[in-house]
Amino acid sequence: MEQNKTQAMLAEDAGISRSTLSLLERGDTVTVATLIRVLRVLDQLHIMDVFVVVRRQSPLALAQAERKKKQRVSFPKRRKTDKSDNENIDW
Repeated sequence: MEQNKTQAMLAEDAGISRSTLSLLERGDTVTVATLIRVLRVLDQLHIMDVFVVVRRQSPLALAQAERKKKQRVSFPKRRKTDKSDNENIDW
């Protein structure tokens, strides 16, 4: 109503039929994709933000990750130099 759109205009902009829009308005079952299409056209997609899943890491997994971080740094082993390399050095 705030956007002064008729059901037919809203349904067309959302790419759904007017009867599907009517089902949504009555609270009947529609797909999530349909709901998202209508919310997008109405510029109200932020309503879906309450469904964002925040992934939490278990304390055990955090402890294991910390242990992996604290490993000692290893340096690559040095090659033994050949005597011929040392002979070419001019002092």
